[in-house]
Amino acid sequence: MLVPVLRAFTKKYPAIKITVLSKPFLKPLFEDLNNVHFFEADVANKHKGITGLYKLFKELKGLNIDAVADIHNVLRSTVLRTFFKLSFFKVAVIDKGRAEKKALTRTNNKVFKQLKTTHERYADVFRKLGFELDLSNPEFPKKERLPSEIIKITGEKTKKWIGIAPFAQYNSKMYPINFMEKVIEQLSNDTNLKILLFGGGKKEVEILNLVEEKYPNVVNVAGKIKLKQELNLISNLDCMLSMDSGNAHFSAMLGINTFTLWGITHPFTGFAPFNQPFENAILPNLKKYPNIPCSIYGNKICDGYENVMESIAPEKVVEKILTSIN
Repeated sequence: MLVPVLRAFTKKYPAIKITVLSKPFLKPLFEDLNNVHFFEADVANKHKGITGLYKLFKELKGLNIDAVADIHNVLRSTVLRTFFKLSFFKVAVIDKGRAEKKALTRTNNKVFKQLKTTHERYADVFRKLGFELDLSNPEFPKKERLPSEIIKITGEKTKKWIGIAPFAQYNSKMYPINFMEKVIEQLSNDTNLKILLFGGGKKEVEILNLVEEKYPNVVNVAGKIKLKQELNLISNLDCMLSMDSGNAHFSAMLGINTFTLWGITHPFTGFAPFNQPFENAILPNLKKYPNIPCSIYGNKICDGYENVMESIAPEKVVEKILTSIN
């Protein structure tokens, strides 16, 4: 979700160097951004604990950094930014809006309204440092040329490509797999379409391999490509169908039309994919389940809300996608 914000930043301030500090596997997300450099945080070894974070602080200090933007605001980043503050660096930190998120997710006296998006909360951190940003007219990267190793898996693109990412961190945010299979089955019957399945982890790969075998015009790419290749492939999609999860943000940051299926979470929390119209969010029956959202991240479920996604008919999902790509 930070990528579109940095893309807007680098466009307006091309002379400013940005150093992104994060875990190594996320490096490919930032590689096409001008004047953005990536610094790997080895939090499991070299940068573990208070001592490790102080070592990390000294390494970062050697990069001649002028200001620090903490867009995470967790224990580890709090310790790190404190080292910078004690050394008289200019520091800004994200306001996560915890009180209004609590009001949105509580059962009694719920305040059901759209909260500031996480993208704008990230932009606010840079604004606190004196950098004005406007996210309303975004630019997106051009489609990547497909390398031969991807074409060997997908074949040449001669049809419309629909990406489907059916998994999420929590089961409460996942469309039932038998419902998703009905979506895939209906879409796969259209010979002008090819469905590409995305996922990760051994169990997910096994499930998607079985789905691939059952239906025509379906290719599972999970477990066959790395993140950089996955981003390349996503940039060539005609649309993406995802849960409230990472793949939705990958496709949205690349300017791909992205549909999201929501369970006990809701776009009002501010975590909807970047620059996507609200109608691209496919929601459960809110009259039947008025306490949605029960949770910001999907880790807390209201009593009786375990099966909210079953109120979303597969035919509704198929209709949304077909209307979009046709």
